[in-house]
Amino acid sequence: MKNPSERLRRKFNRVTVRIAMLAAAALVAVFAMPSSAMAEEYYFQDCELERVTCQFGVEVAGPIGQCMTANAAHGKTQVCIQYDGDYVYVRDGDADGYGAAALVLSEFGDINMRWCANRHGYGSWVRCNFNWREDGDHGVAGGYIVQYYVEEMMQLWWWSNN
Repeated sequence: MKNPSERLRRKFNRVTVRIAMLAAAALVAVFAMPSSAMAEEYYFQDCELERVTCQFGVEVAGPIGQCMTANAAHGKTQVCIQYDGDYVYVRDGDADGYGAAALVLSEFGDINMRWCANRHGYGSWVRCNFNWREDGDHGVAGGYIVQYYVEEMMQLWWWSNN
């Protein structure tokens, strides 16, 4: 039979190692998160890419332009495009705690992906002001961002030369 103090020492060592591993993981998580200054620009992983721009929308009373709504599995997010002015409107259609978002894809130009996020909560509308080339194909998706690496988006419509 082993000495009781030896068993206690081994158990203490295992607990110490686990605590050290958890502390190291917490430090990695803290330092891997973007700073508050970066949070505006980098709320989703795509935002770090060269040909992508991301904005948190400015809260507005309502939309202008062509609109469509994503299905319930995609947060009932409403997205509207005001073609003259290159505005994107996003309404959070579900009180699920996730931020509604829209994605506009462009065939041509220096920027090919534009993310517009609504952080004002259920029922609110936001507007993002982008600038895209009118020529070529454009696509619109709506949904929500689950976390930095996960989004749930649904293709809504395509348009050309507008």
